Amino acid sequence: MKNTPKRVLLELEVNGLRQQAAVRPYDVLLDVLREELNLTGTKRGCDMGTCGCCTVLVEGKPVLSCLTLALQCEGKRITTVEGLKEGTHLHPLQECFAEAGGSQCGFCTPGFLMTCTALLEKNPEPSVEEIKSAISGNLCRCTGYVKIVEAIQVSAERLRARRLAPEVPRGR
Repeated sequence: MKNTPKRVLLELEVNGLRQQAAVRPYDVLLDVLREELNLTGTKRGCDMGTCGCCTVLVEGKPVLSCLTLALQCEGKRITTVEGLKEGTHLHPLQECFAEAGGSQCGFCTPGFLMTCTALLEKNPEPSVEEIKSAISGNLCRCTGYVKIVEAIQVSAERLRARRLAPEVPRGR
């Protein structure tokens, strides 16, 4: 008879919502997000931490969820690609990826979006070299990266313009 590891109740905040999941000590964050919380936007690529498809934000920093034990995230704030949207609207990064053709098959896109979200939070005016450095851990076999870099640049400009725009009062 096999000795099955006991499950532990994990509590974390995912996309602004308190969540609980019963996890085994060896479960990785990717499996908990996809299988326990039904958040399938985060993709399983290489399962070795080399492709970046599984990138999510933990406390605002990009991490590879295929290598991160779920229990390491106890009580932490997790953001997945599903959490990027702003109400009923896409996040500017998502809009720019679509407009620039920065996504073809789309499999790698969630990882790029999460990596770039962290980059633009930390550095709202990244140079092309800083963008390339930030996305160096994300692989895309479809686009060749030029359109991805362009999408990030346009998104950075839009986000800057939004921050600088005066607040428009809403009608009563």
